[in-house]
Formats: sequence, structure tokens, C-alpha cells
Amino acid sequence: MYLRVKRFRNKDGSVREYLYIVKGVRVDGKPRQKVVAYLGRLDELREEGAIDSLVEGLSRYAERAKVMDVAQDLFCHSAKEYGPALVFKRLWEELGLGEFLTRYVAERGFEFDVVAAIYAMVLNRLLAPCSKLGVSRWIEEVEEPSFRGLSLHHFYRALDVLYEYKGRLEEDLFRRRRDLFSQEVDLVFFDTTTVSFHGEGPEGLAEYGYSRDRRPDLKQIVVAVAMTKGGMPIAHEVFPGSTSDVRSFARVIASLKERFPIGRVIMVSDRGTVSEGNLSLLSGLGLSYIVGVRMRRVREVGEEVLSRPGRYREVAENLKVKEVRHEGRRYIVCLNEEEAERERKAREEMVEKLREKLARGGVKSLVGNRGYRRYLNVKGAEAEIDEEALEREARYDGKYVLLTDSDLPAEEVALAYKGLWQVEAAFRELKDQLELGPIYHWTEPRVRAHVAVCFLAFLLEVEFERRLSELGVEVSFREVLSDLRRVKAVHLEVKGKPYLARTELSGQAYQGFRAAGVAVPPRVVEL
Repeated sequence: MYLRVKRFRNKDGSVREYLYIVKGVRVDGKPRQKVVAYLGRLDELREEGAIDSLVEGLSRYAERAKVMDVAQDLFCHSAKEYGPALVFKRLWEELGLGEFLTRYVAERGFEFDVVAAIYAMVLNRLLAPCSKLGVSRWIEEVEEPSFRGLSLHHFYRALDVLYEYKGRLEEDLFRRRRDLFSQEVDLVFFDTTTVSFHGEGPEGLAEYGYSRDRRPDLKQIVVAVAMTKGGMPIAHEVFPGSTSDVRSFARVIASLKERFPIGRVIMVSDRGTVSEGNLSLLSGLGLSYIVGVRMRRVREVGEEVLSRPGRYREVAENLKVKEVRHEGRRYIVCLNEEEAERERKAREEMVEKLREKLARGGVKSLVGNRGYRRYLNVKGAEAEIDEEALEREARYDGKYVLLTDSDLPAEEVALAYKGLWQVEAAFRELKDQLELGPIYHWTEPRVRAHVAVCFLAFLLEVEFERRLSELGVEVSFREVLSDLRRVKAVHLEVKGKPYLARTELSGQAYQGFRAAGVAVPPRVVEL
């Protein structure tokens, strides 16, 4: 159906017009028009505003027409990353990163925004890690006004600036956070990792060494990070790829005590990672230690420490401790009763299966199974359950043993070691989630600056996780970040006027804004 105007000429030469709704039909195979409705004289309809009323009424039943009409005046220019840029910019400013860096470069006369370039690289590490060339393209996808005008060579120059001020920035950050949170730094956690190079890398820094990436064929660097007992990063260092953990640790601690107001340092290390010689080295440096002991490999622990009677004291949920001194050494025995019960039941189930197999005469196959063999007494072709071995094994149920030369109460020693697990998990985030490597830079300053960018991204992530935890948000940082990334900034043009609209919040996005103290942006604003 469509509209048709019929015109008739009056005797005085004037023209009168009538408006009809007609539709096409076929009569005897020939196309014809059939009047559906007579609407009236066109001039009268216009004077009365009847046409507009009619169109408005019909439009209620013509959704496509409405959309097409609006679309004629609407143009969508782009949709960019919005949520994370707002959240991490707030954290960046509140930690003082923007303030400190701005102060450092205030009189340098750069023709571009150095601080924005550093922030762009840090934000990229958190959202979509890529090369500096990739960053120069990626910033076009982010709604952050300060990124405008940045190009590839700006990022390389910003790396040089970050390399120059890295130490000063860590010291200023430490003082700012200590004032904000009254942090006492008497317990420093320390961990290292290796990062591989594709290519030769800088001479004197990229070297072959023990690779935690299991890539001994690649040159690498060693990255060391020191953190507070609350899991907040303090500082980091980069060493040549052949540096051992203890040597790097000694250098980091010496540096930390010079740079930061740290009264004492207690090294907390996982079981089996520190030898007797290394413990002597730590004592020689005037440092205390808390280290895990491999219970089954240290005879005096299995035979003396675990069998020593004494009452356990409750420290936390599923954690009890007792102190044992043996031949001048101080051991802390830690017990998780739920884990002890699980291990006891698992062993009883295995022994029951072992008895059934022995009853069927399958001795040869049992001896070849290491899990079964340690519970057997084998004599020729005969075997029986070793009850003494079962009794010895029961001593280990739900326990781990710590060795320390510190004067901390046993409860604090246990909690400090428990905190190491959280730090190690956070350190894996630094490497795995932030994609620290592989590294493609070829000069030593830029390699060190690249690691500093990753460290700052790690710092923002830890701070964001801390705030989420304070709010009681139970989902992971990555889940909240994923929901924030779904909040886009859409640039619109309506009848020639520019607007900025945001997409709707979903999942945990609101909690992300709330944790950072950022107001949810309005749905639409005129620019």
C-alpha cells in the first residue's frame, strides 16, 4: 500500500489535491490501483495538522520505520575500552604514581606526555600484554584522553625515563603507602623467577642459567621481588641469568636496608630451597630466617622432633603449633587436623587394598609399586604389612615443620610461613598473568624498564585485589576485570552533536567501580 495524490483543475485554473491510500491489485491479469481509504483534501489536512497526527499514529505500528528515521540522524563512531581505564587510573593516582612521575619529569621539557605513556604501557600489561608496537596501536581502542597523540617512539623514550627513576619511584611509593596504611616492614618475603629471551639479549645481563621456564637453551634474566607480609610489593631487582637465589637475595636485602627504613629482615622460604650453607650465609649477613623442612629427608625431624611430646596451641582455623628445640635448633611443628584426617583415611584405604592383593598372592606386582613397597616387609617370595612403617608414616599426617633462628612467637612464625603461600601465588601472577616474558628488547636499560612496567602493573593488581577483599567480594580479580572490560565507551553523533554513551554494567563490574572508589559514569553525556 502507498499514498496517492489526485489532482483536479478548477475553472479558474487553480488546482485542488486529494489524498488517498491505495494498493496495487491485478484485474484480468493487468495491474490496477484500488482505493483503500480516502483521507481528504491535501491543503485542508495540512492546515489541520492531520497528516502529522496520522503519521504519528501509524508509527506506533511501524517499528522499522521508527528505527530507520532515528538512524538517519545517528552515527556511531567507535566503541572503546572504558571500565578498566577508569578504575586503574584512579588507583594509579591514589597510589601516587602519576604525582611522583610528573614531579620527576616536570623540568625536562618533553614534547609529549611521558606519564601518560608509562601509564598506557602499565594498563596494557593488565589488559592485553603486547609489544611496544602493539601498545601504539592498542591505545586507539581505549577511552583515555591522555593517550591521544602518543606514538611508538614516545613509548621507547618513556621506558628510558622509567629506567632512570625506577629506584626513586619505589622509595616514594613505599613512604606513601606506609603513611597511608601504617605498615610495619619487619618481615620481608622474597622470591625469584627467570624470564627467557628470544635472541641474544643484552650482553652481561642475558645469560644461560638454571631455567624455571624449562628452557635451558635460551638466555635469561633473574627477577627478584620483595614484598611485605601483607603481600604488597616493595621493590624488585633484575640480575644476570646465571645468578643464584642466595646471591641475589643477599644483594636485594642489602639494597632494601639501605633504601628503606627497615628495622630487621626475616627471610621466609619454602621447604627444601635453602641449604645449610645458605643459612650460614644469611646468619653472616645479620638476617633471620623461617624455612620449611623436608621432614622425611631430615633424620632428626622424623626421629626426634615429630616424636617429642607437647601440647599444640591453636593459631587459626585448621592450624595448631608447638615448639620443639633440639641440639640448639628451634623447630615449629604445624598441624592441620582436617588434612591429618584425610591423609589417615587415604592411607587406611590403600593398606586395605594392599591386604586384599596380598591375600590373592600378587607379591611380585606389589614390590614393583613404590606406593605399596614402603609398607611391606619382603622376604623372598613372601611379603607382609610393615606395621612399624605405618606407625612412622602416621607421624607426618597433616604436619609440616619450620626451622627458624628468629625470636618471633611460634604462632607468628607459622602465620608468616603461611603468608609465603599467598606471596608465591601473587608472584606467579606477576609472571603468568602479566606476561613478563618473553622479552624482545635488546638494550639493558630497556629490559630493566620493561620489567619495571610489569612490576607497576603487578602493584596495581595487588592494590585492586586488596580493595576487593575489603569489600568482601569473593570472586577472583580476573572475573571482576573481565566484567569491567565489557563496559565500553561508545562515541555517538546525533543530528551533528557528539555524545559519549556507555554500555550497561554486568556481572561484578559495579563492585569493581566501587572498590576503586570510582562513580559509575552516566549512560549518556553530551561532549
